[in-house]
Amino acid sequence: MRTRTTVAVLAGTALLTLTGCGAETVSNKPAAPRTTSGTPTPTATTAAATPGKATAPKTASLPNMTGKGLQYAQDQAQAAGFYGLTSHDALGRGRMQAFDRNWKVCSQTPAAGKHATDTKIDFATVKLEEECPSKDAGQPQAAGSTMPNFRGKSVKAAREALDSGYSITVNDGSGQDRIIFMESNWQICTQTPAPGTKLDGRPVKFNAVKFNEPC
Repeated sequence: MRTRTTVAVLAGTALLTLTGCGAETVSNKPAAPRTTSGTPTPTATTAAATPGKATAPKTASLPNMTGKGLQYAQDQAQAAGFYGLTSHDALGRGRMQAFDRNWKVCSQTPAAGKHATDTKIDFATVKLEEECPSKDAGQPQAAGSTMPNFRGKSVKAAREALDSGYSITVNDGSGQDRIIFMESNWQICTQTPAPGTKLDGRPVKFNAVKFNEPC
C-alpha cells in the first residue's frame, strides 16, 4: 500500500509539473496579430500626382498719382498693394530721385485702374519747382550704330547712352573753364563726332553749359 501511495503521489506531482510548464509556455507565446473580418490590411499606396491649378494673379486698384509728391505717391501705391515701384527724370536729364519729397509726379505707367499687384509702376517726375514737360522724355536710351544728336541733352544722359568703353571729354562751353561736376545739370551745346557719324570707337568731345544758361 505504501508503495502504491508513493507512486501515486509522484505521478500526481509529475502531472502537476507538466501542466504548469505547459501553461507557462502558452502564456509566453506572442499574441497573433488581430485582423477584422472583411477589412483588407492597409497597404502603402502612391497617390497619383495631381497637377496644381493655376492661381490667378491678385489685382488691385492703382490710384492716379499725377500731380502728387513722389513720396506720397509711393506710399499710396504700396498701401494699395503695389510694391514694384520705380521713378525717373521726366526731363530726360538722368537725375536721380535721391530725396523723394523734393520731386512730384508728372505721369505714371501704367495709368490708374485695375492691375495685377506684381505690375511694375514707373513714375515720371520733375523737381517741385519745375514744370512738367508736355511729353515725358523717358530714360536715356542706348545709342545705336551712329552718333545721336545730343544737343540740349544732359551730359549724364549722353554718357549713359554711349558705350562705357568710349573716351569722353567735356568742356565748359561758356569759356569760364568750370569743372563739370554734376553732369545732369549741364546741357550739351556742341559735339564731336557730329550727329549721324558712324560710331567706331573714336573719342567723343562735348561742349556744355548749365541748364539755366544759353548755349
